[in-house]
Amino acid sequence: MIDEKLLKTEEKVVYALRALYKSYGYLPYKMSKFEEYELYSENKDFLVSDRFITFNDTSGKLLALKPDVTLSIIKNLSFEKGVKQKVCYNENVYRVSSFSNNFKEIMQTGLECIGDIDIYDIYEALYLSAKSLDIISNDFVLEISHLGLLSNLLDSVCDDNVFKDKAISFISKKDTHDLESLCKEYEIEENSMNKLLKFVSIYGDRNKVLKELENLSVDLDGFNALSELSTLLDNTEFSDKIIFDFSVVNDMNYYNGIVFKGFVKGVSEGILSGGQYDKLLNKMHKKGSAIGFAVYLDLLSALKENLKSYDVDILLIYEEKCSKQRLAEVVNELVFDGINVTAQKSIPDKLRYKKLVKLDAEGVIC
Repeated sequence: MIDEKLLKTEEKVVYALRALYKSYGYLPYKMSKFEEYELYSENKDFLVSDRFITFNDTSGKLLALKPDVTLSIIKNLSFEKGVKQKVCYNENVYRVSSFSNNFKEIMQTGLECIGDIDIYDIYEALYLSAKSLDIISNDFVLEISHLGLLSNLLDSVCDDNVFKDKAISFISKKDTHDLESLCKEYEIEENSMNKLLKFVSIYGDRNKVLKELENLSVDLDGFNALSELSTLLDNTEFSDKIIFDFSVVNDMNYYNGIVFKGFVKGVSEGILSGGQYDKLLNKMHKKGSAIGFAVYLDLLSALKENLKSYDVDILLIYEEKCSKQRLAEVVNELVFDGINVTAQKSIPDKLRYKKLVKLDAEGVIC
């Protein structure tokens, strides 16, 4: 049996997530280290980074070390009516790290549900996202948006694509000041402008957001989807950590419907990202619908290596004259009980310990 205390934080998370996804019927997916460069270059906007490590194989074909897993999964799966293909993965991807800005081999894990999906599958992906975040840290928030609502609202405000692109950029930054200036620049009618600004400013508690959306008379299909999902999420243990926030905007050329991001305390960036990507399937000439998410394990380096605030459970300080046989017995008893212990004659500099225990010259614990 593997002692999880010997594992790195990322490795512990991977094992826990793998067990979680398997329990919900997601089968492990394994892929090659590289794919044809064309697969990634044609869909680079879908990727976290558009920079790839490329090389020519012996036939002269240009290949790339995989920067992503989802594209490969879509490429190799087929649609069957009434069937959902549920896969999970734990793969090393090769992309530019957000911390070092250099290419790095990064562990990435996640899941995909592709095929004849329905509202339950969307709920399940959201619920598993919350459980995934909880495995990393119980101090988390999952933010949900609906691109259908945003898209329909922007269409009703202005049909100029340049306007829409700029507006989406401002919305993603919650920049209502520049969004308002943009509307005035394009001479958007005041009621439409106010409706857009109000929509962007709505976020937080799901029930509160739904009431405010009702007053805005937004797209009914999108509203009903959010309402049904919210009801399902009400019955989960993470309900108060899952909010609506319409500043969550993924690339609208690939994503549609529900999109979401997960954040944990101590990491400034979203550590989990996902959503419905029917448009990507369509672009790759595949039938059906899809939803999935990825957990970016490289961002765990922003957390302390040990998510606890200490390096060992017990710092055992023993006196020089203490029987070494007695010392060995005490240490072995603690280790046998699953306690992490270090025996020292004095307190080491910078060592983080949960409890200080002393062993005197007679071998008495005090």
